[in-house]
Amino acid sequence: MTNHLWESTLFAGVVALLTLALRKNAARVRHWLWLAASVKFLIPFSLLVGIGGHFGFETVAPLQISWVMEDVRQQLSAPEVHLAARASSSIAWSAIGEAVWICGCAVVLLLWGVRWWRVRSALRAASPVRMDIAIDVMSSPALLEPGVFGVWRPVLLLPHGITERLTAEQLDAIVAHELCHVRRRDNLVAAIHMGVEAVFWFHPLVWWIGARMVEERERACDEEVLGLGKEPEVYAEGILKVCRFYVESPIECVAGVTGSDLKRRIEKIMTRGIVQELDGARKLLLTVAGFAAIAGPVAIGVLNAPVRAQTPESRPAFEVASVKPTKSDSRGFDLEFAPSGRFTARGIPLLFLVSTAYNVPFRGPRLKGLDKEIAGERYDIEATAEPGAIPAEASKLVREAKMKLMLQRLLEDRFKMKVLRETKVMPLYAVVVGKGGPKLTKSTIGEKDCPESGQGQCHEFGGGLGRGLHAQAVNMQDLVDAVSNWADRPVVNRTDLEGLFQIDTEGWVPMQPRPPGGNPDEEKAFADPARPTLYMIFDRLGLKMESSTGPIETITVLHVEKPLEN
Repeated sequence: MTNHLWESTLFAGVVALLTLALRKNAARVRHWLWLAASVKFLIPFSLLVGIGGHFGFETVAPLQISWVMEDVRQQLSAPEVHLAARASSSIAWSAIGEAVWICGCAVVLLLWGVRWWRVRSALRAASPVRMDIAIDVMSSPALLEPGVFGVWRPVLLLPHGITERLTAEQLDAIVAHELCHVRRRDNLVAAIHMGVEAVFWFHPLVWWIGARMVEERERACDEEVLGLGKEPEVYAEGILKVCRFYVESPIECVAGVTGSDLKRRIEKIMTRGIVQELDGARKLLLTVAGFAAIAGPVAIGVLNAPVRAQTPESRPAFEVASVKPTKSDSRGFDLEFAPSGRFTARGIPLLFLVSTAYNVPFRGPRLKGLDKEIAGERYDIEATAEPGAIPAEASKLVREAKMKLMLQRLLEDRFKMKVLRETKVMPLYAVVVGKGGPKLTKSTIGEKDCPESGQGQCHEFGGGLGRGLHAQAVNMQDLVDAVSNWADRPVVNRTDLEGLFQIDTEGWVPMQPRPPGGNPDEEKAFADPARPTLYMIFDRLGLKMESSTGPIETITVLHVEKPLEN
């Protein structure tokens, strides 16, 4: 929400600059610009980014896009400290904030409801008037100014006795003003912005935008009335008489005639301010701004789309595969991607198999849809790729990436699994280099010398949550992947550090809520308040976890079945 407010505020600032550049052009153009600023509060850029994600190109890896507004927000916000004791406090403050927001919405809606009822009561007490115009006309005893009531079936509401107080020419100009509101659908536009004000009542900017919309709305109608050939003196005098004898409409979506800054309006009417047509440069400016506002986020979604899901026919498959339910009572499991193209797993839960195949953490928001019971089902798997499917010169990372695609095919063929892959903009932790620089030890093992297997060796960690992380040769992405299962948000690498490092850390307090059961190491980690947080672990490595946002691939399991034994 904070990020969305920053985006909308920035967008409104750009609109303000555009209206300033177009101050000598027609008011209707500025009115539509302010409407765009209002509607932006209802459409987060993340929605457009998500749409773009569905049309992404096939890429090896998503491009890293810098989220400027999130960086600004981070500079202005206090650093977050995620300790276990803070969790309940955050929930409490969140509940209080939601309650205050709901109360604010209710108060705004109640006030508008009362005002609407006043106009509705005036309409019920009104009697029909015969006028040669395209909408119904009613005459009301209430001292309300002439105004258009209704969004879908508008009615012109005139106060009793207005024909005695205005000349025929003045009344004709006032009615022309109201018919302009009808043609422009101003009541509908005002109702949309009232919805924005109800939802974002706490943001002063939405109220300021509302005032600008009313101002430009009335000026646009004034310009149209004068364009119809009405005399400025007659029209201005008619507006002043309405102000003298009648009360302004109490609600924005009942378009009257006396809204906005009356003095400035009368000055504009009397001087017949010249309205310049949009020239080529200004049209180009509006086109570029509109394209950037819509196409920009969509383009970010396209560029940050993950690797496109391949069809089962195009994705590589194992030549032979055996999948059997585990008969052992042991809760441990192991898996191996062998250089020969052979994949073996013993006692692996389906949850970990899916997590491995799609390269997403088994905890957190990136993997959803697996029922707990079937997610815990354990299997023994032996699968072998056909000869030559895995090039002998391929590195360990390349080989595993291809075999993971084979695992996805295996899940679809044997478990009848169907998944939905989406890219969503969501809160995350960005791992960056700390102010003092990295405090990492370069590995003595080079990429070409990496051993193919061994716990805590190349691109693999020994240990875990309770025992810390220990590895002889891992890169920054390996580190990020290793901690992702214990963070309460997705974790991404933004360090730009290359090469392999030797890592040894302590165990840490998990960010995730305590899961049911768990192994003894996890139980001990949850119970020991003296253990450091994950923030502290990264700080000791000269790294920092910053709260940010960005596009993240999510996997939703739509369907899965237990495989038949073979």
